Amino acid sequence: MVNDRPKLYGSVLIKAKSILDAILNTESAPTLNEISQKAGINAPTTLKILTTLEALGFVRRDADSRRFYLGTQFLTYGQKASESFDIRSVTHELLQRLRDATGETVNLGVCQDDSVVLVEKLESPSSIKLKSTIGGRMNLYSSSMGKAILSQYSDQQLKDYFERTKLEPVTENTIVKVPTLRADLSRIRSVGFSIDDEENEPDIYCIGAAIVSEHHLYGAFSVSAPKYRVPEERRRNFIRLVLETQHRIQELL
Repeated sequence: MVNDRPKLYGSVLIKAKSILDAILNTESAPTLNEISQKAGINAPTTLKILTTLEALGFVRRDADSRRFYLGTQFLTYGQKASESFDIRSVTHELLQRLRDATGETVNLGVCQDDSVVLVEKLESPSSIKLKSTIGGRMNLYSSSMGKAILSQYSDQQLKDYFERTKLEPVTENTIVKVPTLRADLSRIRSVGFSIDDEENEPDIYCIGAAIVSEHHLYGAFSVSAPKYRVPEERRRNFIRLVLETQHRIQELL
């Protein structure tokens, strides 16, 4: 297998990222030794890099406790990244590969006002007419992307969602009982993918997955096909491809 990752230059930059990651992923502000151990870099080198990062505003050191925090400089970068971030540009190439590998339609959606809004649709070369259109909305509870998103909700978020949402049938297969849907969401959470078996549109079978990174839910994607084109063996292959794509997207994020 060819490694298509670019060759990285600047060992100090790589070490600095490891140090920042160590601070980011520690529940309480870490000490120098804790950062050194977590980053796998000796303490003298860690201190030199931390001192530079502190001068640049990327970390802050508390003089009394000698513990380190991420600096306010990241707020500026975070705001700019948030303004310019487009989930479509990040996922497009990988979703295109998924479309080509499956030969079926691939969708990308984001959650907005208790609905899935379709922001990208890569048509199958042998597509039949599906109801979904860019900018269109689907229920969270009846679509594969929606259920993948709901599976990432906390107990309180789910409780609030069910209190303000009436589960009405879209097709005869739509799950409209809260306990049944909760059980389905629990299964989705454990296996990592969701299934819409003619729940949102008759004769259409979808396999979806959430896009989550660093505890942030960006949206979800799915493969949609006429049910007759998804026999058991092909279904298993689709699930494998969906999970591989999910992993690669989350690595990019």
